[in-house]
Amino acid sequence: MANESTCFKCGKSLESDAIPIYKKLINRGAEEYMCIDCLAEYIQMPRSAIEQLIDFYTQSGTCALF
Repeated sequence: MANESTCFKCGKSLESDAIPIYKKLINRGAEEYMCIDCLAEYIQMPRSAIEQLIDFYTQSGTCALF
């Protein structure tokens, strides 16, 4: 099992918002996570779009994960 602070796909250290956005978009109960770059590739979405979602959820206060 990968360490919570590293991406299970590439091994890169996770940014602070990588875990909550992974849980929001993929699986709220996940125990392993992808970095934002690997997540973007996996869901075929530009990194910038994921960053916009992170900003939205952070500013809106509508998601308990952020």
